[in-house]
Amino acid sequence: MAIILLDSSVIFDHLNGRFGRTGFLEQLMDQGHVFACCAVNFTEVYAGLRQGEEERTGAFLNSLEFLPVTPKIARQAGLLRRDWQKKGHTLSYTDVTIAAVSLGNGAPLLTDNRKHFPMPELQLIPLPER
Repeated sequence: MAIILLDSSVIFDHLNGRFGRTGFLEQLMDQGHVFACCAVNFTEVYAGLRQGEEERTGAFLNSLEFLPVTPKIARQAGLLRRDWQKKGHTLSYTDVTIAAVSLGNGAPLLTDNRKHFPMPELQLIPLPER
């Protein structure tokens, strides 16, 4: 069993019933995996919330484990952004924070935005093709 951090794109796809994400999440749950989110996911999901979606969205987010952004994780996120920027890759604050939460908790990340997470030390779980 592993705690798997969900990228916001996966949460959006699940909530909107797109790309078979719900079925894939159910398969992982049947294998004993537990899903997690972090503050960035809450921010991104609520920023894109449409009228009438709040109750269902809140229920789903609150069903997930919550991995906090600690000072240590925030520091790591800043260093990731700095180091990748030196390599010519400008990564968003949201993505480096999600990556740092994943790394800081030893939780693999489930995302379909692999280019947003180029860190070789980050364990990414592949999603089935759309």
